[in-house]
Amino acid sequence: MKNKSIGGLVYSTDGGRMCPACRRPVAACACQAAAPAPAGDGVARIWRESKGRGGKSVTLVRGLPMAGPALEQLGKQLRTACGSGGTVKDGVIEIQGDHRERVAQALAKLGHRAKLAGG
Repeated sequence: MKNKSIGGLVYSTDGGRMCPACRRPVAACACQAAAPAPAGDGVARIWRESKGRGGKSVTLVRGLPMAGPALEQLGKQLRTACGSGGTVKDGVIEIQGDHRERVAQALAKLGHRAKLAGG
């Protein structure tokens, strides 16, 4: 038997991905817009990670006190500065390749405090 408690529309050709909580398109999601900005100390921590990625390194930026479209915009600026691809997932900016120094310089230019962390 199917579990109906988490059911609902997941994808629609009209609006694309649907939010399971408010059942609206993700772009117009009411519950994500109301979510507060993540709390932190205001220091962006820049990590290099390769676990679970087939040996390929990825630069991760965590700890930015931003959420939603502002974080997406910053991710786009950092990807452009590095000349690389990437994404924003769960409040973490992922940039393909090892670009820790470039990301730190770009964040400093944009007025953010950045710190190299991890390996």
